[in-house]
Amino acid sequence: MPICEICSEDVASEAEMKTHLLLSHLENEMPCPFCSLSGVSYDELNFHINTAHAEMSSKLSEEDSVTCRRSDLTKTRAESETMTVGGQRVESSSVETQSILKPMLVTRGTTHAPEESLCGADGNTHSPEGSTHTKNTKERQGSVEEHVASKQKRLSSPFKEKLFPCPMCSLVCRDCIILQEHVELHLQEQVMNEGDTTTDAVVSASCADTSGVKCYECPLCSLSFSSGLSLQEHVDLHLESGAATGAEGASSDLRLAMQLQEEEEEQRKAQEAKREAEEFKKLQKQFGMDGSGGYRKQIERNMERAVNRGDMVPAEFHRKRAELMENLATGVDDGRTRTAGVMRALYDYFQREPRDTAHVWLCADAEHYSSSEGDKGWGCGYRNFQMLLSSLLKLEPYNNILFDMPIPNIPRVQALIEEAWKQGVDPSGAAHFNNRLQGTRSWVGTTEIYSLFTSISVNTRVVDFHKPTGQGGTHPRLFDWVKQYFSQSTTRNGRLPPRVVQTTMPPIYLQHQGHSRSVVGVEQKRNGSLCLLLFDPGCPPSEMAALLERDVAAVAAAVRRMRKFQKHLKHQQYQVLVVEGLLTPEQKQRQITNSRTFRAERIP
Repeated sequence: MPICEICSEDVASEAEMKTHLLLSHLENEMPCPFCSLSGVSYDELNFHINTAHAEMSSKLSEEDSVTCRRSDLTKTRAESETMTVGGQRVESSSVETQSILKPMLVTRGTTHAPEESLCGADGNTHSPEGSTHTKNTKERQGSVEEHVASKQKRLSSPFKEKLFPCPMCSLVCRDCIILQEHVELHLQEQVMNEGDTTTDAVVSASCADTSGVKCYECPLCSLSFSSGLSLQEHVDLHLESGAATGAEGASSDLRLAMQLQEEEEEQRKAQEAKREAEEFKKLQKQFGMDGSGGYRKQIERNMERAVNRGDMVPAEFHRKRAELMENLATGVDDGRTRTAGVMRALYDYFQREPRDTAHVWLCADAEHYSSSEGDKGWGCGYRNFQMLLSSLLKLEPYNNILFDMPIPNIPRVQALIEEAWKQGVDPSGAAHFNNRLQGTRSWVGTTEIYSLFTSISVNTRVVDFHKPTGQGGTHPRLFDWVKQYFSQSTTRNGRLPPRVVQTTMPPIYLQHQGHSRSVVGVEQKRNGSLCLLLFDPGCPPSEMAALLERDVAAVAAAVRRMRKFQKHLKHQQYQVLVVEGLLTPEQKQRQITNSRTFRAERIP
């Protein structure tokens, strides 16, 4: 079967190929006689006339039919070169042949036009074989209709003609950009007159219904286009306009990001300040600096609670309150929490119970002071000072300058520390407490006791064991240092010391986070391990009095509570304060000056 090399259309024979070339590719410069259309083939022109100029097409069909009836079909076949169209041989170059083919193309979807072309005016067929003529006529009719459908498809495509009809009026444009601007004018008129917000959707649907082609919608503004090329150009315009404002948009985004970052930073700082304020309040409350009252108010509050519970009658309340006021006025401790004679009891116990103890070194005679209702929870530092002072009052040369100084009560100790600050001792510590301790429940430690002793010309030294020196967070260096402190006076003569020794060394003030105690001795076991003997202000007088009893089991239980091995002291840091003689006026002044940049001795 021959194939056209120009349009790749299949034809039945070589004769039909000639007709196809003549009609489809040679006669393509014919203009429309009714409008300005040109540059189309003969078949396309006929289809254009039938679709755009229907009235003119009808008249032309009637004239061609009359001409065909008057023609002599036999003469046409004899005088011209013949070719076969749908099984019927016709002239390809004569006027009669064109008259036969024209009504076949002009008349759409009918079967009488081809029949009239081959029949006379009376309607009888010229073929001697009637059935054969009818069959050939139907075949020719089908071939013509198929050819017309193919041409109709080609002419209806906007890509072939490059014509763009307006979906809202009868205007036809050759440029899609012009059509877009024209349609936008329609849309502006509709918005102004009707306020319809759904115009884009209507235009898109109308475009699809009118043009019969696929519409492409812009993803940025929802405008519809009939071709992908127009849509691409339209989107490029969007991108170009967006690039012009890109720098300004980036600057705006940067300002917004900086603003959000500043707001987050301010919010973080506010939350951090709030958390710090809450923690500071907790610390103030913990160290008795929250303004809730001091020693006197705490005792009065506890007595009021006892009255409310029914444990104390009002008369007893007023009596005890009067005694409290009298004691505070004197500044001397009332001795209700004091336990005397405990060091002698310890010496006797270790003399009777050798067992696994190799050596014991005890401090000089000292008294135990327990916390009372007025300082429970915060007065350990003051009570340890009382224990240390009770030992100094019995030792020379300290008793020579302290003989007229009885054991002060806690408010009086607070006043003594404030007087030391006024002399210029430890100005940084004074600033920490705002130069005020009286009437508060503030905790004190080694530096405050150092200031107090310096003010009364007693030389003291602070040693800081700032980190563990053994496995498991233990402090073996601390234990060795305490042993060296107590045993130094007994090893000077070079002789072997006795198993139990009561030295002339004062107790050691031992401070760690949250609590302080007094070291009154050190015990060495036969296996070489060391344990400290501690006086704890938190231990009530009743338990300390057990050391004075004759019951060996009770005494042993009290001693076990005093023993502290390395595994019992696992705080991160420990500080000790020891007394080392008296200060001359020059030494005192020099020590006051040095306290402005106070630094403890660090081990290791």
